[in-house]
Amino acid sequence: MNHQPMSLDQVMLVISLSTYVVGALLLILYFFSHDEWQRNLAVPVVIVGCLCQFGQLVARYELTGVWPLLNLYGSLSLFSAMSVAIFIVFAFRYKLWFAGGFVIAIAAMFLAYGLTWNEGTLPAVPSLQSYWAKIHVPLVVSSYASFMVAFVMSALYLVKYYFERNLGLTEVGLQPAAAGAGADGGLSSVAYVQDSPVRRDTPNIASAAAAGNTVALWLKTLPSLAQLDVLVYRIIAVGLPLLTIGIITGAWWAKEAWGAYWQWDPKETAALFSWIVYAIYMHLHTRSAFRGVRSAWVSVFGFLSIIFCYLGVNIWISGLHSYKM
Repeated sequence: MNHQPMSLDQVMLVISLSTYVVGALLLILYFFSHDEWQRNLAVPVVIVGCLCQFGQLVARYELTGVWPLLNLYGSLSLFSAMSVAIFIVFAFRYKLWFAGGFVIAIAAMFLAYGLTWNEGTLPAVPSLQSYWAKIHVPLVVSSYASFMVAFVMSALYLVKYYFERNLGLTEVGLQPAAAGAGADGGLSSVAYVQDSPVRRDTPNIASAAAAGNTVALWLKTLPSLAQLDVLVYRIIAVGLPLLTIGIITGAWWAKEAWGAYWQWDPKETAALFSWIVYAIYMHLHTRSAFRGVRSAWVSVFGFLSIIFCYLGVNIWISGLHSYKM
């Protein structure tokens, strides 16, 4: 039997997927146990995987001469790499390694799914043979990656919030007191205020943890609700401008390729809908009454709309952006 040796990009892809799996497992263990060695081992493993994945995209381009982001396989590969890269930046800035297992695991699943769409290298259709492909696609995919990281942080916020409520939350109208960085470069330790007194935002979790509740002891190690809320805001504040510029450059590309800036193609409509959702999030976050749990749910809904825009429209609905050929 004739076995073809793997190309450089295939080798790097295998390394990336393997390191993501190992890194995700280590960070999930760290999430529950907080053993420092698990985090210390996982961080370099994940960084190596991320670098290999970017290297794989470059190698694929050099080997084939075809821009690697013009099919779903290449697009999902970039989505995975950018998700990990964006998380790494925020994790070093705000010590977010506790959430890394979930982000890396989702990135690995998207990368593995992308492999099912690897149909080899084919020349791009004429409308895709444009310099806009090297601008528009990375911008949009990077915005999707930012929203995925924000989704994970929103999910953690909701888990902590609803556990606090189930323990008997009676206070209402809690507002984040500060969204600034502390002196150590991290998030402010100030949590929530009601009227003027400063207080912790999860008193019931703190009481349950003091009484030995296992889940409460674990949740108490997470950042405060106010800190998680600010983190979601900051990550979306990266993704929304990327999506905005991505939509604008997509319109310019459409004018060049199809003769019109906007044709209400399903992909265009879905992208606009997602943009509106995240614009609403940013607006609501300026109002104290909507910060916290309401904003977190908008973030979750926003990412679901992104998944529909990214995969649902491209795969299941025929249009100018469809992969269903």
